[in-house]
Amino acid sequence: MEWNVKTVDVYPKKDELTNVIFNVHWRVSKTEGEDYFASSYGTQTLNTDDLSGFIDFDSVTTAEVQAWVIDAMGEEAVTELEANLDAQIESQINPTIETKTIGE
Repeated sequence: MEWNVKTVDVYPKKDELTNVIFNVHWRVSKTEGEDYFASSYGTQTLNTDDLSGFIDFDSVTTAEVQAWVIDAMGEEAVTELEANLDAQIESQINPTIETKTIGE
């Protein structure tokens, strides 16, 4: 799975800190071969009660934000998300329905 976690909401000021990330707009995608693609998106609120490990906004990396999102979501939710992407791709490879247009 490929994560995009670059869009975030911040508190401009919280506990004497600035630009504290509290919400992440995420998108995950998965590709199989050249023809099949699946994606999902959502938001994840982060717990900002303990800011002892605060990382300045200008220094935070996408890998760190991704880890925060995965941790906040929990292992079960991430596993379900990946299963959903796999199901999307499977339905593209082996469709169970098709939409057709009737010609006149």
